[in-house]
Amino acid sequence: MAKRVLVLNGPNLNLLGTREQDIYGTQTLKDVEALCKQAGIELGLSIDCRQSNHEGVLVTWIQDGCKTADAILINPAAYSHTSVAIHDALKAVRLPVAEVHMSNIHQREAFRHHSYVSAVAFGVICGFGVAGYRMALIALAEKLN
Repeated sequence: MAKRVLVLNGPNLNLLGTREQDIYGTQTLKDVEALCKQAGIELGLSIDCRQSNHEGVLVTWIQDGCKTADAILINPAAYSHTSVAIHDALKAVRLPVAEVHMSNIHQREAFRHHSYVSAVAFGVICGFGVAGYRMALIALAEKLN
């Protein structure tokens, strides 16, 4: 049976393709999801992609993940820098977590340099755009095997 990866995207990522194209590019969230599903096929992973602008929804999906997933790939977006609740939920479920950011958060505003999620993730990939999702899935596949 394929290992299951829950791919979570945080606030404003539904605007990919139109939002700050100089930072995030022109690919849409649907493109990201298609890339993840294709990578999942290649890596023998079952991929479940979700996006929410609401912190509580993301926390609930993370909590439910302990019953429905073997690992979590998360781009918490702005919640990276503010959400102790997401940190606590990820810590509580005890699943391997890979954190992804399309931009290099360390080259941006100082408030983006800290992520509450990084403390519970086994790895962080930032600055490689949409390709970072594929990199994180490769790392998760290796971790799960």
